[in-house]
Amino acid sequence: MSISAQPVHHHRNTTKVDHKQFKSRHATKSALKDAAKGKVEREERGKRRTPHQQVMSKLVRRNQAKQSRIHHKIKKEQETDIFKGAEGAPKHVAVVPLSKEVDVRRAINEMNAGVDIEPSMQEEGIVRTRIERYGRNVLFMPATMNMLNALDVCKLADFVLFVLAAAEDLHTEAENLLRVIEGQGVTNALFVVQNAKETVPDNKLSKRLAELKIQTGHYFPDPDKLVVLDNKNDCALLMRKICTQSTKGIRWRDARSWMLIENTQWSVPKASTETANVILSGLTRGKSLNPDRLVHVPGWGEYQVAKITQIPLKPLKRKADEMTMDQDRKGTLPSTEQDDLTELAPEQAMTNTIASSIDHTEQKGVLLDDHHYFSDDNSHIPQQPKKLPPGTSKYQSAWYLDDVSDSEDEAMDEDMPIDDANEDAASEQPEDGAIAREDAMTDIPATEYPDTEMHVDQDEAEEARQLAEFRASRKKEAEEDLEFPDEIELHPDVLARERLAKYRGLKSLRTSEWNTEADAPYEPADYKRLLQVPDYKKSYSAVMKESLAGGIPAGSRVEIELQNVSTSLQSTTPSSLFSLLKHEHKQAVINLNVSLSSSLTAPIKSKEEIIVQIGHRRLAINPIFSAGGVTPNDVHKFDRFLHPGRTAVATFVGPLTWGSVPCLVFRKSEQGDLEMIGTATTLPPSSSRIVTKRVILTGNPFKIHKKLVTIRYMFFNREDVEWFKALPLWTKRGRQGFIKEALGTHGYFKATFDGAGKTFEES
Repeated sequence: MSISAQPVHHHRNTTKVDHKQFKSRHATKSALKDAAKGKVEREERGKRRTPHQQVMSKLVRRNQAKQSRIHHKIKKEQETDIFKGAEGAPKHVAVVPLSKEVDVRRAINEMNAGVDIEPSMQEEGIVRTRIERYGRNVLFMPATMNMLNALDVCKLADFVLFVLAAAEDLHTEAENLLRVIEGQGVTNALFVVQNAKETVPDNKLSKRLAELKIQTGHYFPDPDKLVVLDNKNDCALLMRKICTQSTKGIRWRDARSWMLIENTQWSVPKASTETANVILSGLTRGKSLNPDRLVHVPGWGEYQVAKITQIPLKPLKRKADEMTMDQDRKGTLPSTEQDDLTELAPEQAMTNTIASSIDHTEQKGVLLDDHHYFSDDNSHIPQQPKKLPPGTSKYQSAWYLDDVSDSEDEAMDEDMPIDDANEDAASEQPEDGAIAREDAMTDIPATEYPDTEMHVDQDEAEEARQLAEFRASRKKEAEEDLEFPDEIELHPDVLARERLAKYRGLKSLRTSEWNTEADAPYEPADYKRLLQVPDYKKSYSAVMKESLAGGIPAGSRVEIELQNVSTSLQSTTPSSLFSLLKHEHKQAVINLNVSLSSSLTAPIKSKEEIIVQIGHRRLAINPIFSAGGVTPNDVHKFDRFLHPGRTAVATFVGPLTWGSVPCLVFRKSEQGDLEMIGTATTLPPSSSRIVTKRVILTGNPFKIHKKLVTIRYMFFNREDVEWFKALPLWTKRGRQGFIKEALGTHGYFKATFDGAGKTFEES
């Protein structure tokens, strides 16, 4: 007997796995022929291409890539040309110690010894070095452990050299210093180790260097090899890297013209004035220097340029050239379009005064979405339909001034028993929209409560005792629960409609329209005179293109004469100068995206004084915090506090800064020193951004019957209930409702909520 096998159905494998990924998928002869004909494989999926790129041939793409390489090469050559030659610009190297055991002057001499240069005997100031081996000038700028000093030095550096102590780990002060310098923006960062052979045995040196590299890798990922200053060969390689490697630069700094001030010369003060002209000399870097733009000197302020004299870089070797020295100097004067120091726009006569824009008409209800729903103006309410005979058209109804009842309907109403009418009225509940007839004689109460219940106002002493007990319990809950950070408690003797006169109701904070005309009386006096930037991207692009045209090129040695500088600054010596872009001296509404450090123990209150460093400026501001994000109506909730570890938008009035610039946020400690509390990034300035305070009034359910709830402790008089009657209600569990009617004179009211059949949660 033979056994017949049943056929078994097999599904096709849908998860096919290629076990030989190294093999080419186009290794056939036809594929090789197609490749030889000049055909190009499809680009990888997910990469977007413009319509022009989709139709470009292979030769066009190759030519485009070649042009991009040539352009990049020319750009790099232009950046490095200013360093070439004996009179070329020196490369700035900031030497920052990360331990008190580090000797910065000794570290500079050890690096110079690597290229056979005699040690410098200077005890203060910068150290200039000419390295003939690589044909470069190097300028060492020693810094200290002081945070502000290190920031000012690293701001002007092409390379930042951090000096570590071989036997010490990074302590808290060194970590804060690294974090601050990283937040400001840093170029090429290098790490060196001092006193390695004196403090660490030779057999443990490699392990110690690996530990230090791990510690520094938290702030600068993938750092280069740690250089031991005791090794002369390592110092020589480090100096070669500094001289030959191209610098990354700092984006916000290189977008402007800047200069390290080498010499300061004051002129004779003007008669009967306390100002004089000052000549600052140095070598320009960054973009070209335009005399029409204002300049910012840290510690001094912003000034106009009176004259810029360009000095030739080539040295004058022959005596005959001494006669033409003055002829080689090129003086550049500002044009008639020079920026002035005016921060605000000129005052203009307003045709409509603020007083005329205020509506003095008396209203009976709160403003909800730009309308008073319970006021004398009832034009928005649709007219109640008239009682007309059956079959009356819309045109015919215009001729009836009052309600007209049909005679047959009136006869039916007269013959209808009273009990039947009461049964029909009882079948419709108040929450269904039923309206009780005025002529109906009924014993059914107008509320959903049982017949035996009736609201009776309690005496004032009992009411005050219950309110105190309720608020004492709420304070304990507020410490644990932050779901309602904006809720307030009204005093029983304070009228809510007067306490919240500036507030308005919004159905949605994100989508409801906001009428800005009502805010005009509360605006600052100079708010309309601030700089308005309607299209930020277009304006920023135009300003950056303008900065590239004309001016004195970077790498030129110049003397900049500033005018109207206060003579009280003669005792101070500035270290740097930054040229401002157009409009950067004008006042505008500045927005910063602030992230507060999670290590803080206490939050920052709005309008509390903090110090921010935005690029080359340091400002003392009193900002207000608001929620971030983009909303359709540009309305953002005001935050009374910025808690540690959270992010918010800080808004204040200050000078404009173009571009996305990293910012540092500081606060004065109890000892008077500055401590870093967070970082920030500049956002486009916007005077149309609305920061609104949100206030949540909470109440306590007193009686509950299905969907009808009696609520107390939200208001304390009947007039306030009627005033805020148009505002919607909600619970923290998501149920929504509205005020139905006021009860008594102590602020109790009935409210109807949705979600029948669910357990009511306390609001």
